[in-house]
Amino acid sequence: MVSLKKVEDRPTPPEVYSWKIYGLAAIAAIAAVGIGYDSAFVGGAIVLKGFTKDFGKLDANTSGNLVSTYQAGAFVGAFAGYPLGHFVGRRWGLTIAAILFTIGAIIMTIASGSTGLAPIYAGRALAGLAIGAASNLTPIYISEISPPAIRGQLVGMYELGWQIGGIVGFFINYGVSINIPTSTLQWRIPFAVQIIPGGLLALTAPFLIESPRWLISRGRREESVRNLSKIRKLDVNHPYLVEEVAEMNAAHDKEMALLGSNSFWAPFRHTFLVRKVLYRLLIGSSLFAFQNGTGINAINYYSPTVFKSLGITGSNTGLLTTGIFGVIKTLGAIVWILFLIDHFGRRRILMTGATGGAFAMLAIAIYIAVDKPASRPAGAGLDSTGRFALACFYIWTIFYGATWNGTPWVVGSEIFPQQSRTLGMALMAASNWGYNLAISRCSPLAFEWSSWGYYLIFACLMLISIPYIFFLLPETKGIPLEHMDELFDMPQPRNAGPRLLQDLRRRQAHLGSEINAHNQGADVKDLAREQGQSGSVTPDNSEKRDEIDIETGSAHRREF
Repeated sequence: MVSLKKVEDRPTPPEVYSWKIYGLAAIAAIAAVGIGYDSAFVGGAIVLKGFTKDFGKLDANTSGNLVSTYQAGAFVGAFAGYPLGHFVGRRWGLTIAAILFTIGAIIMTIASGSTGLAPIYAGRALAGLAIGAASNLTPIYISEISPPAIRGQLVGMYELGWQIGGIVGFFINYGVSINIPTSTLQWRIPFAVQIIPGGLLALTAPFLIESPRWLISRGRREESVRNLSKIRKLDVNHPYLVEEVAEMNAAHDKEMALLGSNSFWAPFRHTFLVRKVLYRLLIGSSLFAFQNGTGINAINYYSPTVFKSLGITGSNTGLLTTGIFGVIKTLGAIVWILFLIDHFGRRRILMTGATGGAFAMLAIAIYIAVDKPASRPAGAGLDSTGRFALACFYIWTIFYGATWNGTPWVVGSEIFPQQSRTLGMALMAASNWGYNLAISRCSPLAFEWSSWGYYLIFACLMLISIPYIFFLLPETKGIPLEHMDELFDMPQPRNAGPRLLQDLRRRQAHLGSEINAHNQGADVKDLAREQGQSGSVTPDNSEKRDEIDIETGSAHRREF
């Protein structure tokens, strides 16, 4: 049975879980609202009657190009997120990305029949560039400020933002199609709505507290301690904060000894020449390959085509059905955040979702192959088998929304060492957008070739992912970022996470007494000496403790 109690690696004061940490994550997650909206609205917008009146009906190749321009920009932008994150940090990197996204949205909105599709291509490329960078920086920022026990939930807010944007994107097309007459305004409204999340993030991102871990990586230790104190809502000499700073400093010093410097190129050597780090990159990128292999982006970008393949005809009906798909996916994401990601574990979530999703996709493939619903006359409606296939589609949506939707982003944000995290996440995000690009280019042609065959491919890829995850991906639930090296050094990845978490709890057993003593105003030194004499604490933990030198921002050992 899965407990809903927080899975902590050490005794943790309640202040650490304050409103502030959730507020910071929510602000950063505004970036994902723009990503979700852009991913969801375009497929429906380009088939609106107002759009086809101004630009003509797009063939499969043109619609594929229009959609994939965004993915191509995001692919490049994910790489651009590395120098942004390395040199200017997470906060200002997100601000720059938000400004670029807003400019791209404005360029798309001013397009017209006389300008042709050129402004839409240009705007989508620029917006994609910004989104690619944000898809790198947002999960990293949230992961770096999060306590281990709720890191999955907080990074999950990025995914929730994505789904909220997606719902708006799906339903806005339905809304304008039934309420706005066929005109330029009908399609321009969905394009203009992109400006809202971009502008909101540009206004709020400068107020984020910069990541303490990034500050340490840039040698700004004193500022790092102050920022961590603000985020955790603890004073700088609180035992919990002292412990966390000591681990951050130790991890940084270890990486500096290995890298030799914190130059721009050092993480490249670390990522590609250190076998364990390269392994993490391959694992993380493969998760995004399998995520795209579920079929999600074929559905997001070409939802009207997907529902037509199931026998659902009529533009308004297709848009409404697509909106329901977005709602179910979002409800799944909410369940994932509240009850699954930090309790059920990353591995079990992914394997469960792949199993249920594969059988649902297989049922859809069989239905299309046998019943051939797309060949029916328009307006024929769904028969009983068609309704069963639609139910299977929504069952797939539930499984996907509650499992694969956000879990790869959580894993990607937490598995890399500090000095390689920005680069590693950039490469992972780029791989995601590369897979997106391939799906967006191939899907129109694949649906024309064999829609049932396309669904069968998705089912097979989900089944293949199950043994891959079982044998190769260690459980990261509750593991501090500074101990990921330890996790990936352990043999037998399938049970490495629980073994390490148990070991960390044993090592940090003394911390609960020190936190209580700190809260009661007792002298930690006297308490530690008493416990050491009584033998209630192991010598390694009772003889030495870290203190923060606020002048230098560093933690050092003090003998008791």
